[in-house]
Amino acid sequence: MSFAHLTLETNDVPGTSRFFQTVMKWPSLAMPGNVDVDADWLKINSNQELHILGIAGAVPPVNQEYGRHVAFFHAGDDFEGVKKRLLEYGMEIIPPIRATPFPRFFFRDPNGYLFELINQDEYQSER
Repeated sequence: MSFAHLTLETNDVPGTSRFFQTVMKWPSLAMPGNVDVDADWLKINSNQELHILGIAGAVPPVNQEYGRHVAFFHAGDDFEGVKKRLLEYGMEIIPPIRATPFPRFFFRDPNGYLFELINQDEYQSER
């Protein structure tokens, strides 16, 4: 079994899509014809997608590291690059609460959703 897609509700589909395309370098995909809301689908990786749906009044959960968040491995050769793009976009880099033997950090997207990025090249299981 593998991860297929993550869906985020937003009040601003174009702005949210532009953020992830610019910062994470996730390209937009062709939309299926049966989606009847404002939406955009982005390619995260092979067979993995982010579905952005325009939902009026969308409110993200209030969360922190020990609460609900989404974590992604990010290529080590672009780990500092993605931090730079986040800062250029006006996002805050949030340091982790819990120390780990590999680099990682958190950020909130423009909607307030919490994401964790882990340096894939330096990751080691803590088990």
